[in-house]
Amino acid sequence: MTDFPMHDVESAPEKSKPLLENSLKGFGMIPGLHAVMAEAPGALEAYQNLHQLVLDSSFDNDEKTVVWQTINVENACHYCVPAHTGIAKMMEVSDEIIDALRDEAPLPNDKLEALRTFTLAVMRKDGNVSKEDLDAFYKAGYNHRQVLEVILVLSQKTLSNYINHIAETPVDEPFKKFEWQKKQ
Repeated sequence: MTDFPMHDVESAPEKSKPLLENSLKGFGMIPGLHAVMAEAPGALEAYQNLHQLVLDSSFDNDEKTVVWQTINVENACHYCVPAHTGIAKMMEVSDEIIDALRDEAPLPNDKLEALRTFTLAVMRKDGNVSKEDLDAFYKAGYNHRQVLEVILVLSQKTLSNYINHIAETPVDEPFKKFEWQKKQ
């Protein structure tokens, strides 16, 4: 366990207090990730803003889940995979999609599989995707907006996945039943 503090509204730096209050209002609790991020108010504010922008993106709930979990699984985030499993269930994403993402198995339709494939290409190629990568994504029914929105989600998940790795953020109680480890 690392020594990163997990803040509540009382212990947090002044600029993080209203952000944690927003977490309490939105989630009914302060997620561990937010408690860790509160040490750096800018990190927590950026994460919350990025999260809202992702929610407001053109992706539907299945697609948001595909991009979020593809990144979480690729980065082997011990915290985000269970959290986004619970979130996906709240968003009424099918267990078939949730399980396929967690198990790195084929998704139930070609369009969602193309979204996962493109997300992985962006990650693995550090954004230097090929014309073929883009053409396959466009052929699946996506456009320039979704290319940029994949990068938006990647920005959000980079913050959370990296912070969780370094801080060893414990999985929140409501998501412990969804604990996960990357297959070897």
